[in-house]
Amino acid sequence: MSEPSLNASTSRVEKTGPHSPTEGALRAVDAAANRSREGVRVVEDFARFVLDDRHLVDCCKQLRHDLTTALVALPLADRLALRETQADVGTELTSEAERRRTTTADVLAANCTRLQEGLRSLEEFGKLLDSSFAAAMKGLRYRAYTLQRAVQITHTSRLRLATVQLYVLVDGCRCENAFTRLVGELLDAEVDAIQLRDKSLDDRQLLARARRLCELTHRRNSPEQQPADSRTLCLVNDRPDIARLARADGVHLGQDDLTVKDARTLLGPEAVIGVSTHSIEQARQAVLDGANYIGVGPTFPSRTKQFDDFPGLDFLRSVAAEISLPALAIGGITLENLPEVLATGVPGVAVGSAITGATRPGELAARMREALRRDL
Repeated sequence: MSEPSLNASTSRVEKTGPHSPTEGALRAVDAAANRSREGVRVVEDFARFVLDDRHLVDCCKQLRHDLTTALVALPLADRLALRETQADVGTELTSEAERRRTTTADVLAANCTRLQEGLRSLEEFGKLLDSSFAAAMKGLRYRAYTLQRAVQITHTSRLRLATVQLYVLVDGCRCENAFTRLVGELLDAEVDAIQLRDKSLDDRQLLARARRLCELTHRRNSPEQQPADSRTLCLVNDRPDIARLARADGVHLGQDDLTVKDARTLLGPEAVIGVSTHSIEQARQAVLDGANYIGVGPTFPSRTKQFDDFPGLDFLRSVAAEISLPALAIGGITLENLPEVLATGVPGVAVGSAITGATRPGELAARMREALRRDL
């Protein structure tokens, strides 16, 4: 005899007597549905009130909406009729860890787990009731994993990169001595990050420059030289392999470069991975892909890189309005147009030739850094 199932024509549970397998499955689904909705609501509140992140709030809301829609297949009237909280043997079971939370990050982690466990239970017991419903729960569960990563990385990246406002792009210069002098001036100016970007060098030259950059920044970042909150990050453009060999802090990727996933595979969980974005859709995707920060632009025409389209200041405003992952305006940023950029709400900038092509790069970088700090 086959197990009872939902009647396809009425979407009602066939009655087979007390304590039937279907009754137990439906009770489990009811509890797991409540657990999942509660979990995603707490994650949504974290994104809303801790991160002020509209994009991640929308992701939570969409997941919650899709869960509610899928639950229509298992009528609420049946679930409520079988619900018995007062006699539920599990309501008194708890642990010391469940009674306490130390930080908001603890709240996030606990409720991401709650959401995912609830969706797994819905999927497994749903297989007894409606195979389409079970498949939908599997899809939601995988979305919940992606959501947790995006929210967690946004939170940790905001803490780790909170002071990164002036990010300078340098090329390999005409020789190593000139490169060393330029990097030294930028470090003396206490810029927050330096990225090596040079398409003209062969791989051996690029690696040599990257190693020199990392040597200089790591030496300056030593505890004897700088406090922990004044470190300068060193990154490599496009090339996770070069970044790994040079022991850089991370890599910056364009839309046509390796994916964040592949770069993370090469560089590990602690690497800083940035992504250039040229539309709000690309910015949203970078968040879900697990980037630690995004470059946003191009804002103005640049001597460093040519673009056909300029999303401009409106794009910066869109990102500032809905994404809280650290963001840097890119493309043609100068000391003169810096106030326009900061007025959009994007707190940091990535600058190339405007600084490196100046007569005194370090002096200009220090002035720009001072202007950014005043805006805090």
